[in-house]
Amino acid sequence: MSSALARGFAPRMRPLNPRRAAVVAALDIGTSKVACLIARLKPLPGGELMRGRSHSVELIGFGQTRARGIKGGTVVDMMRAEEAIRLAVDVAERSAKLEIASVVLAVSGGRLGSQSFAASVRLPGPSAEEGDIGRVLDAASLHSVRDGRAVLHSLPVGFALDYLTGIRDPRGMLGQVLAVDLHVVTAELPALKNLVLCVERCHLSVEGLIAAPYAAGLAVLTADEAEIGATVIDFGAGTTTAAVFSNGDFVHLDGIALGGNHVTMDLARGLSARVAGAERLKTLHGSVLAGSADETEVITIPAVAEDDRDGPNAVSRSQIVRMVRPRIEEILELLRDRLKSANMLAAASRRVALTGGAAQLIGLSELVGRVFGATARIGRPLGMSQFSEQAKGPAFAVAAGLLAYPQFAAREHFEPRRRYAQGEVNYIRRVGRWLRESF
Repeated sequence: MSSALARGFAPRMRPLNPRRAAVVAALDIGTSKVACLIARLKPLPGGELMRGRSHSVELIGFGQTRARGIKGGTVVDMMRAEEAIRLAVDVAERSAKLEIASVVLAVSGGRLGSQSFAASVRLPGPSAEEGDIGRVLDAASLHSVRDGRAVLHSLPVGFALDYLTGIRDPRGMLGQVLAVDLHVVTAELPALKNLVLCVERCHLSVEGLIAAPYAAGLAVLTADEAEIGATVIDFGAGTTTAAVFSNGDFVHLDGIALGGNHVTMDLARGLSARVAGAERLKTLHGSVLAGSADETEVITIPAVAEDDRDGPNAVSRSQIVRMVRPRIEEILELLRDRLKSANMLAAASRRVALTGGAAQLIGLSELVGRVFGATARIGRPLGMSQFSEQAKGPAFAVAAGLLAYPQFAAREHFEPRRRYAQGEVNYIRRVGRWLRESF
């Protein structure tokens, strides 16, 4: 188990060298499926650089299996979850023709939370230097750790010098007081520990833990959308999460423990159908918008029991809409109200991208547009090569975002650096001087 996680900080991924290639493995452990994607990240030539990106992402391995032992993004049966992870990783390794030792892991459970922290420091010199930026980030980070929770992300979203705000990089700028706003994402520590332990039992180390909606945003949003303001809503099977982007930064996260599985169970109960049959019905015929021919279009549903004398049931498409729409409306309205209470609705509602398996429900984009008063679209991974049609879909946006994340890892600021006593500082300086003079 990571020592950083024991101190309340998720494992931090090393920033990717913009001039070097790397192989990255992503693991998305959801309530309905486990997906493992392996990609080769190659430096982009200077003329082909995408804004905010330094590498191309080429998929070389893909594996997925039905999830077991997971509920709401949290491990509830270690043995069954481990078995599903091993199978998905094995399929991905076979298709990539290589073995992986570590993964970037998505987090959708553990009651994800989002907070903002502000701090300021007085500058010792006339301008802001690298050390001053580190001091103000450390000061903001000191307040981010909470008992029972772990820090997943710690992202500066803006600096200020004296009364000048909105500064992206204060290095070399004149001023007396340097301030920063820090966006911190946390999750429940026990849930993270069990998730990491489950992966480590599969003989894999965890390079980084990434909030699922943040990863989805990295995969599906263009740089212009993130700059103007957009929200990514990830419809998972057990959870629905939202990530808000504004001025190019990831500024807020929220989520609820309702998802596509709840729609499936509504159908199974309402139609007296098997859960597997209800899931198939949702996938093939699920819709949130009624059509003119829905009353006359009849769909056959297998009976619950094998020996049911009444045989299969027949329902109209309009009946399915009447069962699916209320649950989806409930999820959207809950998210909208939570974003509104966090004062994020204005930044969030300009544009919405929908990811996750349940995002493929017919008419969902139109319904989201009505509830949020925004332009909504299905979010599919951008800037990825060698992806199959299946992997390009919204259900794999989180996994694709995990592959893109190493390009953004340098933005993170984690636990404050260790503070040395004055005697230690002098000793370190003397050692450094000796090394410079001797070699």
